[in-house]
Parts: sequence; C-alpha cells; structure tokens
Amino acid sequence: MSGPLDGILVISLEQAVAAPYLSCRLADAGARVIKVERPEGDFARNYDSVVNGESAYFVWLNRGKESVQIDIKDAEDLALLKRMIAKADVFIQNLAPGVTTRYGLGSDELRSLHPKLITVDISGYGEDGPYAKMKAYDMLVQAETGLASVTGSPAEPGRVGVSVCDVAAGMHGLVAVLEALYERERTGKGRAVKSTLFAGMADWMTVPLLHQEYGGKAPGRGGLSHPSIAPYEAYETKEGGPIVISIQNQREWKNLCDIALGRPDLVEDPRFKTNELRVANRPELNKEVGGAFSSFPREEMAARLMEARIAFGSLNSVADLSTHPQLERLTATSEAGEVKMVASPIRFDGPLPEYGPIPALGAHNAKIREEF
Repeated sequence: MSGPLDGILVISLEQAVAAPYLSCRLADAGARVIKVERPEGDFARNYDSVVNGESAYFVWLNRGKESVQIDIKDAEDLALLKRMIAKADVFIQNLAPGVTTRYGLGSDELRSLHPKLITVDISGYGEDGPYAKMKAYDMLVQAETGLASVTGSPAEPGRVGVSVCDVAAGMHGLVAVLEALYERERTGKGRAVKSTLFAGMADWMTVPLLHQEYGGKAPGRGGLSHPSIAPYEAYETKEGGPIVISIQNQREWKNLCDIALGRPDLVEDPRFKTNELRVANRPELNKEVGGAFSSFPREEMAARLMEARIAFGSLNSVADLSTHPQLERLTATSEAGEVKMVASPIRFDGPLPEYGPIPALGAHNAKIREEF
C-alpha cells in the first residue's frame, strides 16, 4: 500500500497494544511493517474470539502488517532478526524491561551499528528509576497515575473502559517516530525514542495534578459531572432519555437560561452568576436545570438547545455508536473473513484509503526468511 511513508521499513518486535498501535498507524501511512511474533504468536491474538473467531484487539491493531515467527532464544532466528534490523528504518519493541539488551537488541548497541536507525522502546515506566523493572499493564497504570481516582462515581473509583494508557504510549511513540524521520532527512542520523505508559498518562493527568499542587485539592470523582465546569453533565428529559450539555462561558449560560430552559431569572441568580459559583453550588444548580429539562420531551429539548446554540450530545450505548450516522468505517480482510472497523482518525482530504489485510500467524515466514 502506498502512502506518505512508502519505502520506510519498520521491524516491530511487539505484543499486546501499545507497540502494535504505533506500528499499525505507520502501516496505515504506507510503511512496510514486519510484525515479529514469538513462535506461539502475539498473546493479544488470544484475548478473545469475538471477531469471526479472532481477537478484537488483534484485528484492530494489526492490519496491513506482515507476520513472521521468530524465537530470539534461537541463535539462527536471532541472527535473522538482526539482519532484518540492519535494513530497517525503524525498530520498535515493547518486551519486558532488559530483555532486548540481553540479546544484543538494545537501542544503544543497535544505533552504534546502524546510525540511521530509529529505535523505539515502549515500556511501563522507562529504563531508569525505582519502577524501571516493574511490569506494567493498562489498568495498573491507570491506578498508579491517579487516573482511577478521578474516574468513576463519587462512591468508588473506576477504570476508563478502554486501554487509554497503552493507546497514549502508542500515540506519543508515533509522534516521536515521525519527528525522528523528519529530523533524519536533515541530519542523516536516527534517534532513540522512549515512550512509556506512565509518562503518557501522567501528561494526560496534568490538569488534576495542577489542581492538587496549586489549589490544594484534586477534582473528585463526579460520574458524568465535569469537575471544574457547570453545568456540564447529563440531565433527564420528560421522555426519550437524558441529554448531556456543556456550558463553556457566560454567553452560553445566558442562552441556556433564556432560550433553552425558559428561565431567564437564573442568569443573575447570585448562586450561579459565574462558573466557579455554579460549581460550588452544583446541587442547587442541578435542581433548577434538571427541573427545566424534565418539563420537555427529549426531541423538544434538543430543538431548544439547537436554537440556543448550546453544545449537547446523547448518552449513547456502544450499540448506538454502531449505528451512529457520523461513524466512518473501513473494511479489512483476514483468513477468517472481512472485518468492518472504525476508520482511522488520521485523515487527509479525499476518499477513505484502503487498508491491508490482518495477517495470520507466520503468514510471511517463508517470504521473509528467504528475503533476509
């Protein structure tokens, strides 16, 4: 598949989510991505079997790649992998801390041999510090970074329902690889990229952290209530289900009261005159706003919000997302059949691109062993 990264060779010794996310986006952009799997395969292949007998995570993150089985404990296989890396532009790995160094695949050693090579090490906590040797998985890092403490209902913490720490590490790794490729055009030299689950999520936790360190208190868990903006939550209508609204400034607050709620008296109510006052008096605010919402059927309230130019959305289920009129799809093929997936959010003008197939385990063994 041609694309902006046509001609770039990526070797990815990968498993699970973070590294496959990064290499999948490079494959989408036209890079040739060779997925190096242990003899038994990426363990994400066996997370579940919901997609025509294949794992949902695996089909999501591995389209457009070639699969080769390599046992790095075998001397001949390890030599093969090193020959592949010698011809690569990018080498990605997310094995357990210290493993690659033991096999001569560490970033420093590889880049001393191949100065143009861009290496990417994805880990839980990085190579230094007291947590460097700790194993790290998504929910553990959600807990470790405090994300779980600001997620969930007031009664108990919660896990974000998708693998945000893994995805964040993959996204930040992707940005760094593209920067390194661009820099190499000028300098002729590659770079060593480090991306960790902890650092990626710590960055996303900056606002709660600033509240803690400068305000003395981090936002609490509020379910669907925004911790520092009000009204910004779900309200139940008379019939047809709840609507989530967001008020970002005083003009929107006035429009909400005057047009959507029919309650102009709330605009100058001393309890609600500023956003900070509305947050401080959230129970009273929700009683007033919620009471107005419950007076109208959902469709009528939606029309009033549109007239007032208020941002709002439906409290949808995953089943609702499946039929959402704004959702764009792409189709990838695999041995088990076609898979309809969400189109990549990385978009350029023009029609949706085509994506490569999802590889069976070792589908390219013979081809790659002969080539290298």
